Amino acid sequence: MPPRHFLTGTELTAEELDALLDRALELKREPLSSNALAGRSVALIFEKPSTRTRVSFDVGIHELGGHAVVLRSDELQLSRGEAPRDTALVLSRHVAAVGLRTGADAILEELAAYSAVPILNMLSAGHHPCQALADLLTLREACASLEGVRLAYIGDANNIARSLALLGSLAGVHVALASPAGYALEDDLALPASARGSVTRYTDPYEAVRGAAAVYTDVWVSMGDEATAAERRSALAGYRVDDALLNAAAPGAFAMHDLPAHPGEEITPEVLYGARERIWDQAENRRHAQKALLEWLVA
Repeated sequence: MPPRHFLTGTELTAEELDALLDRALELKREPLSSNALAGRSVALIFEKPSTRTRVSFDVGIHELGGHAVVLRSDELQLSRGEAPRDTALVLSRHVAAVGLRTGADAILEELAAYSAVPILNMLSAGHHPCQALADLLTLREACASLEGVRLAYIGDANNIARSLALLGSLAGVHVALASPAGYALEDDLALPASARGSVTRYTDPYEAVRGAAAVYTDVWVSMGDEATAAERRSALAGYRVDDALLNAAAPGAFAMHDLPAHPGEEITPEVLYGARERIWDQAENRRHAQKALLEWLVA
């Protein structure tokens, strides 16, 4: 039987996503209740810097009874030209699953094509599905049910926005994306066949947040975008999450951010560190959601 992989999140059905979030809530209540990885190891390859991903996976694997083999790109022969295929064939002989935080999605796809164990995307240029799982878990805690919830995403429609669109719509969320010209999500993004929600694009952030239970943003200058930093800051200057924007959303709306944040750019310090945020809950929920994911992958 071929292994399960988690590259974009669309490998899940709507029912599997619901069950995974249910399980994540159980694991959050009882963090040491599962030994799904007892006696097994998981390789975590980091070609990109990380704080939340590294800590949440490392601690989560430990809580599942397993061992995390943390590998930086400069510690692997991948950095010297070894094929992802060969890396997959070797790691498959030693570990129960492989996580990769990288740039090009093609590397993940090649690993998955040749691996005998699950490959999971810890971040790529196109997708960040593990973050989206934590985001949906955070929304679920705040709203009780995800069906029909409106989530507004403000700013550059990057890998975070794409994963929110794909997994959010699968969960029944109505995702509203507000981005300036040149920074919008592609029009031809194919939503999962069993999507229960929707994705709507706007240029005006105030239109996007109308009726939203949560207002999400990400940095204006992501890893790899440093060469166009000034241009990005100029284009995105009107897409800042502040108290005025939150006030235009639904009553009780809260701010979300995948972190790291640049206070004063995409989000004000007052919102980031204020009473109307669930940002630090998101950071914690990475661990619980990923533990549920690892159980599903290795089952």
